[in-house]
Amino acid sequence: MSIKAQKGTKDILPLEIINWQNIEKAASEVFSKANFKEIRTPIFEDTALFERGVGDTTDIVNKEMYTFVKSDRSITLRPENTAGVVRAYLEHNMFRESPPVKLWYKGPMFRYERPQAGRQRQFHQIGVEMFGIQDASADAECILLATEFLKKIGLSDLVVEINSLGCNVCRKEYKEQLKEAIAPFLEELCDDCKSRYEKNPLRILDCKNEDCNKLFEEYNLRNKVSGIKLCPECFEHYKKLKMYLDALNIKYIENTFLVRGLDYYTKTVFEIKSNNLGSQNAVCGGGRYDGLVETLGGPHTPAVGWAMGVERLNSLIPQLEYSKIDYFVVSDNQIEAVKLASKLREKGYSVEFDHNFRKFSKQLEKASKIANKAIILGEDEIKNNYLTIKNLETSEQEKVLFENIIT
Repeated sequence: MSIKAQKGTKDILPLEIINWQNIEKAASEVFSKANFKEIRTPIFEDTALFERGVGDTTDIVNKEMYTFVKSDRSITLRPENTAGVVRAYLEHNMFRESPPVKLWYKGPMFRYERPQAGRQRQFHQIGVEMFGIQDASADAECILLATEFLKKIGLSDLVVEINSLGCNVCRKEYKEQLKEAIAPFLEELCDDCKSRYEKNPLRILDCKNEDCNKLFEEYNLRNKVSGIKLCPECFEHYKKLKMYLDALNIKYIENTFLVRGLDYYTKTVFEIKSNNLGSQNAVCGGGRYDGLVETLGGPHTPAVGWAMGVERLNSLIPQLEYSKIDYFVVSDNQIEAVKLASKLREKGYSVEFDHNFRKFSKQLEKASKIANKAIILGEDEIKNNYLTIKNLETSEQEKVLFENIIT
C-alpha cells in the first residue's frame, strides 16, 4: 500500500506555489514600507509557552495542540505564533529597544481539528506584531496594514469589524451580566460552553457549535447583553481608535459580540472579512494583548497584532499561472546544449533544454509550451558559430552570432 500525506495536511504543488509566492512577496513589500521586520521562530516550543500564553480555556490548549515528550520535556508544535514571537521578543531583549518594535512572520502552524475546506491540521499563517505603543494609533496602523496587504493581493470589498473587550476591571461586570443571561439555558449548551461559563464566559460568544448559536438566538441573547461598559481609559482608547480609522478612511462596523478565540486579548479586537468571489469570509483576526508579555515573564508592554490564514487567502484569489521561461535550447548536441544553457543562466536568463535530446520537432513542441523563444543549436550553427533564435509566439526567426547573446 502506498504511503500518502497525513490527514489534515496537503502538498503544495508547483502549479499552486506561484500564488503562495505572490502572497509572501506582497507581505514583504507592504510590511517593509511600514518598517516591520521579518522574524522566524521555531516550529516547536515548550508546551508551557502556549498553556500560559494562549490560555487554558481555549480549544487550542484543551483539544488541538500537537504535544509530545522528548527527554522528559514537553514540546508542542506551534498552534499559533504570537506566543512564540513574544518569547523571542523577551529572550533577545528586544524590549530594551526604542518602541515600537515591529515584527512580521510567515510559516506553518499545527492544530488537531477536523479538516474542512480552508482549514487543515497543518496550516499557514502570515501575521504582524507591534510592541511598545499604548496609543490606539498602533491598533489603527495594524488594521491599515492588513487592509493594504489584502488589496495588494487582489482582495477587495473588505468589511472591518471592531470591538473593545476593555480591561479586567470593566470586563468583570459584563461577565456577570453575560452569565446571568446565559444561566436559564446553560444546561442546554455544549460541554465546552459549560466549562467556559465559570472560567471565561466571554469565550461562550465565540462558540462554533450550531446548536449553541441557535440557543443564543432563541433566548435573544444579543438583546439581553448590551456589550461591555468600558472604564474611562478603555472608552477613550476605543474612541481614539475610531477617530484614527475615520481619518484613514477605513470603513468599519462595531460588533459588540466580537470576542476572538484567544484568552490574551484586551481592549481592541477586530476581524476583516472579504466579499470576494461572492461569499463573505473572515480573512484576518487580531487585537490588542497588553498583558501577554508580562504573563510570559517580561515587563508590562502594550502590544497589538493580527494573523491571516494563507490557505483561506488562496481560496479567495484567482489561480495565477507560471510565466514562460526566456529560452529553450533545441539541439542534438548534448555537450553544447548543456554549455549554452549554463552560460545563459549565468547571464540571468531562465533556460531549459531537453535532457532526452529527442527529435527537433519534439523539442520545439515542448519549447512552445514553456518558453518564449527557442534557441536552435544544430550542426550548422555550431560549425559557423551562430544561433538561430525562434520567437515561439510569432514563429519569426533570426540568426545571432554566438558571442552577441552570451556577452
